[in-house]
Formats: sequence, C-alpha cells, structure tokens
Amino acid sequence: MATYFENGTGELVPDALAGFARAHADLMAHDPVDGFFTARHPSPARRVALLSGGGSGHEPLHAGYVGAGMLDAACPGRVFASPHNRQIFRASRSVAGPEGVLHIVKNYTGDRINFGIAAERLTDAGVPCARVLVDDDLASDSGTIAAGRRGTGATVLVEKVLGGAADTGMGLEGLVELGTVLAGRCRTLAAASAAHHAPGTGEPAFELLPGELEYGVGIHGERADRTRAQGRVGALVEDMTGALLDALRPGPEDPVIALVNGLGSVTSLELYGIFGELGRVLDARRTRLARHLVGNYVTALDMRGFSLTLMVADRATLDFYDAPVRTPALRW
Repeated sequence: MATYFENGTGELVPDALAGFARAHADLMAHDPVDGFFTARHPSPARRVALLSGGGSGHEPLHAGYVGAGMLDAACPGRVFASPHNRQIFRASRSVAGPEGVLHIVKNYTGDRINFGIAAERLTDAGVPCARVLVDDDLASDSGTIAAGRRGTGATVLVEKVLGGAADTGMGLEGLVELGTVLAGRCRTLAAASAAHHAPGTGEPAFELLPGELEYGVGIHGERADRTRAQGRVGALVEDMTGALLDALRPGPEDPVIALVNGLGSVTSLELYGIFGELGRVLDARRTRLARHLVGNYVTALDMRGFSLTLMVADRATLDFYDAPVRTPALRW
C-alpha cells in the first residue's frame, strides 16, 4: 500500500489546485467555484482561445500548460475523471476570442461526452466552438476497441504546436485542420513495471511479478494485452521506438519531435538513459530527431513507468513548436 500526503479523503485535488494557483499566480488565474484556470497574459494576436482539460493525477497536464504560447484555459477533473461540462462551458466563455474557442480533447469516453455537451451549449450561446481529438496511444490501436486509440502523451506536443499557431492569429478552421493533421502524425507507447496507487485506498491498480513489464499500459492504469520481461532498457526502447516508427512511417526527410515522459515514479537518471537509447534507435533508422522533451509531462500518479511519443514534423510544425511559451511546466 502507498499512503498519500493529504488532509483527508476527497481533499487531495482541491488542496492541490489551490496550492498550484498560488504557486503560479503570476501566470494564471483560478476560479475556485467553477474549477478552472485561465492564462493572465495570452497573446493579443489570438483570435481563437485554446482550452483543454481532463482528470487530475496527470500533472503537469493540463493546468501546467496554461499561459502565454500554449493554453488559454484548463479544466481539471477529479483523479482520472473528466471535468464536468459546466466547467468546460464556463471556462470557454471566459476566454473565447473573436473567432471562438478550440477544445483539445483526449480520446476518452467521459471527456468526449462532457466536452461535447459543453460545445453544444456554447453553440447555443453564440460562441463558435470546435474540437481537435488526440488519439495517439498505439497500444489501443485495435479494431476490437470501439472507442479507438486513447489520448496520451502527444497531447502536450499538440497543445504546444497549436499554441504557436494560434499566436499568429490563425482562425478556428485553420487550427482545426492543423490540429487534426498533427494528431494523425503522433503515436505513443508506454511501459510500466508497477502500477499507480489509488488515493484513499493505497491499493495498486494492477499487480506484476518481479521482472515483468506491462507493455502498452494506459495512463489510468489500463492493462495492456500482454506483459513482457523487463530485460535491458536498450532492447525495450528499441522495440517501442520501432513500433512507433512502423506506425508513423516518416519519410527519409521527415524530422520528428520526441517526448520521453515519466509516468510518476521513474527517476530523471532513468529517463535520460531512455532518451539516449531512443536517439540511438532513431540514428540507426536514419530518422532525424529535430526536437525533444525529457521529463514528467503526463504522469499517472505514482506509476513506475514511462512513455515514448513521436510526432512527425515539417518546417511549419517546428516553427510553431519553437515559438515562445511561458507556462508553469514549459517555457522558452
């Protein structure tokens, strides 16, 4: 069992959100009644606001990416639970630009339902609204899964590139088209040697034998269709990277952006070793690594695992990615 540092059952998330708001009050405002964050200093050139959200427990996703150059608002839900459509509606109205608001939604049933209801309410209120759906998880790419691929690590890259595009004054239709293309150019694969522990009970989401890995785990602790021996990290990363490249099939001149992401309990020492192995595989496959992020960007509470994300890029994608950003979790 794992014990969380909290005041009591049900208080972990609201206490954390209040603390996060205080820690980053220079970058964002917090509405404690409706439960959303908004950027204090969005680009004046924006005609469309960007909004995302999802369950808590994935920090810094999504509130950590609210600020200049990225999201205008984020709606956190309870642990691993979608935000309520009321949150999304009110946050959207508070930040909508002259051409409305774009929702960046991870492909989970609860998120799709609540963002969909909010979008209908916004349309009724006269606020233009559209959606980009992120569905990058290679492990759930199966005809037997009706909901389709889950939305995971690529969400960070999509939000960053769309943030750069929105800051140029791109309209709603253009952002939807770009976001849809970006989502199609991303795939993610995750592996874990131990599950996260549920707040309140301290119980693990699943059990593994010593030396086993859950290969293709989801960010909510969803089991994969197989386990494998952990073995050498080089062999593991080679298999994971090869699967991503086989799915994306970048051309010989196509650069990629990579995200090496910790799921909660993997050390930086390990993540940089994993990144080194990723670079080795990309070099061997003659795929140019144009940009990269290494660290905890989309976590799953205290899961002991990591994910690899690749986005096939072009010159415009890299320019939007390189555009200035100032958020709690990303800034350059």
